[in-house]
Amino acid sequence: MMIAGVDEAGRGPLVGSVVAAAVILDPNKPIEGLNDSKKLTEKKREQLFIEIQEKALAWSIAEATHSEIDQLNILQATFLAMNRAVDGLHLAPSKVLVDGNQIPKGICVSCEAIVGGDASHAEISAASILAKVTRDRQMKELDDKYPVFGFAKHKGYPTKAHFEAIANHGVIDEHRRSYAPVKKALGLL
Repeated sequence: MMIAGVDEAGRGPLVGSVVAAAVILDPNKPIEGLNDSKKLTEKKREQLFIEIQEKALAWSIAEATHSEIDQLNILQATFLAMNRAVDGLHLAPSKVLVDGNQIPKGICVSCEAIVGGDASHAEISAASILAKVTRDRQMKELDDKYPVFGFAKHKGYPTKAHFEAIANHGVIDEHRRSYAPVKKALGLL
């Protein structure tokens, strides 16, 4: 049975895309150290990112943009990114395991939602790592473009530093306008 693990990164930040990944691991090529991406160091995530891509039977990374998040809402945009990730696999899984408590509509095979799955199922852990590393890299690119915001440090989350940057420099195109703190900064609340 080919099982795909699916997870996302970037639901909580005020800026950028939500990124999802789907991974089908090769049982003949085990990967040591897989875990919930938030429990790993950045260095370990980067190492595993490469190893997952080299050893997995199939993997796919997809996203829903900040504009899609604003149009759909974050939950539906997350499901869209997850569907895109599963659809992007070059092998069709027989089952999909999704981290969380809800199953995205549109996945055309047997699907199970598992709370805490990124810490208990290797396939989901691998997807968690691919999504987190990709999202973090996007924030580093955004930091290069807008260094005054400190995106490389806070990754776009609603931190004191991020709120201060918005207050001092305004909102950028990549901010999620449907999120209350961004609406407030734009004078829409």
